[in-house]
Amino acid sequence: MDTNTNNLSGFLTEKSEHTLVLFHHFVSEFQKIGEVTLQPAKTMIGVANAHKRIAWITQLGKNFIHVVFPFKQPYPDNVCFQKIAQVPGDLQFNHHFRMLTKRRRE
Repeated sequence: MDTNTNNLSGFLTEKSEHTLVLFHHFVSEFQKIGEVTLQPAKTMIGVANAHKRIAWITQLGKNFIHVVFPFKQPYPDNVCFQKIAQVPGDLQFNHHFRMLTKRRRE
């Protein structure tokens, strides 16, 4: 995993142990699929593969992480997304995911 450690540390400083576990678990699950790069920006952390940015970690809360996935169509039947919003004037649909635990729903 390639990251800009200096900028990333600013996002992770003073976060709860639970939030850090969720963050590292989220990244490690992506690493099982393929190499990802974390790209810290001003207000969020981009998650990118070799071709494009595939998600944005927009919030590291006290007991959760919030991630936005951009897709070209909405996937309303997927219960893991708490909100799906179309980007105005674009065929991009942002799917909002809030991770509270490492457990999978059965």
